Amino acid sequence: MLQQIYPSVAHDFSYELNKDMHFASAHFVPHESAGACQNMHGHTYFANVTIAGDELDETGFLVNFQSLKKLVAKEFDHTLLNDHEAFDDRDPNFFPTTEVVARTIYERIQKHLDTLKNKPVCLQVFLRETPTSYVVYRPKRGKKSES
Repeated sequence: MLQQIYPSVAHDFSYELNKDMHFASAHFVPHESAGACQNMHGHTYFANVTIAGDELDETGFLVNFQSLKKLVAKEFDHTLLNDHEAFDDRDPNFFPTTEVVARTIYERIQKHLDTLKNKPVCLQVFLRETPTSYVVYRPKRGKKSES
């Protein structure tokens, strides 16, 4: 993966972790205003997640990189996003657009982080769909995962 500079999030935590990953997935947007995106097509998505916290776990990690990879890349790689439970073709808030996929990645990660004793938080998900198009999802401060 190419080195990339991501937008940063201002915070007061002692530690900040960023994990890059990629996955290849197909999707379609089931709405007439989506134009050509109504047809099934694929992307190699590049994701970066930003996690922060003040305490490390018993192994000295803020969070294990492998757990993040399982929650994102392993879950979505070589799949049709529309087939995932998180996406619902009856509700535009859940069509697998890049915006919704970024929010869903955040929700999956934060749900996992909420189970950890050291309570890290996901501050941002950067999701690149094409070389020229990306989304940054940042939850409202104080907002918890909806999952």
